[in-house]
Amino acid sequence: AIQDFGKVGKESGKEKAAMSEKQKRIQDIEAEMARTQKNKATMSHLCALKARLAALKREEASAGSKGGPTGDGFEVKAQGDARVGFIGFPSVGKSTLLTKLTGVFSEAADYEFTTLTCVPGVMYYKGAKVQILDLPGIIEGAKDGKGRGRQVIGCARTCDLILLVLDAAKPVTHKLLIERELEGFGIRLNKRPPDIYFKRKMKGGLNLQALKTQTVLNKDLVSA
Repeated sequence: AIQDFGKVGKESGKEKAAMSEKQKRIQDIEAEMARTQKNKATMSHLCALKARLAALKREEASAGSKGGPTGDGFEVKAQGDARVGFIGFPSVGKSTLLTKLTGVFSEAADYEFTTLTCVPGVMYYKGAKVQILDLPGIIEGAKDGKGRGRQVIGCARTCDLILLVLDAAKPVTHKLLIERELEGFGIRLNKRPPDIYFKRKMKGGLNLQALKTQTVLNKDLVSA
């Protein structure tokens, strides 16, 4: 089979341009939200901006986690009963842990960013087949796209469990930094989703019912 590398290059260029345009739109929305005062008059506008921002980030995460024409993506076919992703800063032992648990070789060295793509492995525990993903190390600002952070976190979103791998010699603030990066992309660790649901009715408009006193959520916010 003959591959047209010129065509592949053009397609890759178009994808990068589309990604760049999407990132610019995200930055524009974030800037507008930052300069908009928060009050009842602007609540509807801010909610609309948040919805657009969330939609753009979901699209970017979905695009970033799929392998493109160059094959440098992070998409790995799911296998087994569950999927676990290793998340952490560079050179904290993720690759070594993957090798110990699964026997799959993932290059490890005494310099940062040894792992540049997602490396999968499989381990068995009490009869269950568990797929483990060794993801490239993230850096502060990953949620904003630094160090291909959006692609890494986008792949982490496909996991049933996220395991934070930390360097015991580093301060505990590293754990908080990673959690903040994940939360910036909509991943909230060890937190249950809010007990909120919508029930469609034939008529009557929108009605908000709450079992507890609400301090943030109200009918205007839901309507927006």
